[in-house]
Amino acid sequence: MHLLVFQHLACEHPGVFRTFLSKDRISWHTVKLNEGDQIPDLRAFDALWVMGGPMDVWDVEEYPWLIPEKAAIRRWVLELRRPFLGVCLGHQLLADALGGTCGPQRPAEIGICEIELTPEGLDDPLFAGLSARQKCLQWHSVRVAQPPDDAVVLASSSLCRVQSMRVGKHAWSMQYHVELEPDTIPAWGQVPAYAQALDATQGEGSLQRMAESAAPLMTSFNEHARRLYANFKNALVAA
Repeated sequence: MHLLVFQHLACEHPGVFRTFLSKDRISWHTVKLNEGDQIPDLRAFDALWVMGGPMDVWDVEEYPWLIPEKAAIRRWVLELRRPFLGVCLGHQLLADALGGTCGPQRPAEIGICEIELTPEGLDDPLFAGLSARQKCLQWHSVRVAQPPDDAVVLASSSLCRVQSMRVGKHAWSMQYHVELEPDTIPAWGQVPAYAQALDATQGEGSLQRMAESAAPLMTSFNEHARRLYANFKNALVAA
């Protein structure tokens, strides 16, 4: 597998997935869109992952590279039809690129939360072997308001209906984060936009409280990530 990664912020990388990729000796090429990297020829890659970031899908004037990124996602999913995985902003970009809509998440969903697989999610190969209810990290103030016409909702939460979706047979995305490492929360807490959103929803000292809540769950988070990664690889073989 030759993997292409769209990255929007230095600290929003594939996280623990990098460990799995290295063990499997899978090469990946990161396009740092926020640093001016150009999108390469998509045909040279077998899978595309789109990571998170503090920008919103509609911020095209401030971040003009969002326009070619959406075009690349659209081509990847609709024309090349190769496996795709989007996380947080990547989830929203998939919806926006394919004709869905995104809007404000009120209230913002930040912290250790629970998502629940839908009946369709329980039957989806990406979630094979994973429990119907999962603890996860959320850090978003935008949601997928209306998924693309041919999307299937795979997971929901009490605050956000579209926590995960599949478009076609090979494109998956999730609003919540599965790539966590022990230093993820402290690193994200240094991003001004993230810190401001966190303090606004949970008050002073919330970063430390979040990190303390996540610490005993890290093994479970990583096991879920490992299973999801293995399932994605299986889907790649079947593509």
